[in-house]
Amino acid sequence: MTAQKAASLGAASRRGCGERLKDEVYRQMFRLEARHPGADRDLAVALLRAWIACGSPAARKGEIQWLKKICPICLGMIDDALQAGPRRLEIR
Repeated sequence: MTAQKAASLGAASRRGCGERLKDEVYRQMFRLEARHPGADRDLAVALLRAWIACGSPAARKGEIQWLKKICPICLGMIDDALQAGPRRLEIR
């Protein structure tokens, strides 16, 4: 494999990883909005994974900026879910 081909595969892999992390964060945000049990914890774990990935030398500036914007929103959602307590089913 040529060095150029290896470099392009590495860049594509990093791009794919960043998109997968974004997808995971958004998926967990939707789960939390739907009040799925444990979604607050899952969203926190997804955010941690994204921050760890952004700490690598391969992280792109756009991914870091996105994470800085989305974290306050996610943390607010987690806090609201914890304040609301467990979901109670209403039977009519």
